[in-house]
Amino acid sequence: MILLGACAAWALVTAAAHDGRPEGVLLAVLAVAAGHAAGRISGALLPLAAPCAGAAAGLVLALLMPDLSPGPRYAAPLGHDGAVAALLALATGAACCAAWTARRTATRLGLRLFAGVIALSGAAVGSAAGCAASAAVLLCSLAAGAMRHRGLALAGLAVVAALVAGTVWAAAAGALPGGLAEALGSRLAPQRAQLWRDALRMAGRHTGLGVGPGRFGVLEGTPPRGPTADGRPHSAPLQQAAEQGLTGLLLLAAAFGWALHALWRTPRPTPVALTTAAALTALAAIASVGDALSFTTVTAGAGLLTGWATARPLNGDGGRTQNGDSAPL
Repeated sequence: MILLGACAAWALVTAAAHDGRPEGVLLAVLAVAAGHAAGRISGALLPLAAPCAGAAAGLVLALLMPDLSPGPRYAAPLGHDGAVAALLALATGAACCAAWTARRTATRLGLRLFAGVIALSGAAVGSAAGCAASAAVLLCSLAAGAMRHRGLALAGLAVVAALVAGTVWAAAAGALPGGLAEALGSRLAPQRAQLWRDALRMAGRHTGLGVGPGRFGVLEGTPPRGPTADGRPHSAPLQQAAEQGLTGLLLLAAAFGWALHALWRTPRPTPVALTTAAALTALAAIASVGDALSFTTVTAGAGLLTGWATARPLNGDGGRTQNGDSAPL
């Protein structure tokens, strides 16, 4: 709560300094907090049913998002929208967590098949990234059953998220090797690469307080508005650095680090913790190259999934790890 409060307070500080609009940041913080609280409560009462319902709801929202979202659709590499890919990854994580919670083999198999259906549904809505992210979460969940030390796996996932964010940062700075730069450039629209460069330039000029929340799209130097312009750089780390300075970027990284630490300390089985971490890492990767965190459904879903994975079921069965230990590995 202190960390989320700091995120909200810093958004207000930077908004006051530059006449920004912190409503979007405050809404995201509120969604994460509310989702986490709801996840802890529902996960304690219904450790199996709650993530099952959440996975179904995430799938429905992902399928309907292109029609429900008032914003424009974005092409490769995020399908219709980064939010669709993020929701599919979170829904897959919820289904896999429910599968590890189930006692009966048939129920567990059925939930894993449901997770596979969620992954394949990404192709139905034209989201290749959503399909790939969901498949990665499913594979990580299956591999988590053989993991004995969750700390090492969590550290590896943190490195993956950092590498993706670092690659985006290097691409914005033009520091990628030629081959990698060409491969990334072929997957990105020229407008998005220009947005990243503008965000990095703003971050360099306003390291302390940034330009203010919500002010990226109204400052001179950003690309002209067009049918796909929405005033965002389509990269959460770059947007934080540009609009809230270095402190805002560190708070965003700290929020992800806190989630991984909470999963390391959770009494739930190790596969549940690692599956949730894999879904959050997929979300972090998608948010690094898209605008997924701009959607309340995504931030609330991330909070819900973390809450389910850190809840203490009232039936007492959630305190054992995969190997029968009660302490985090």
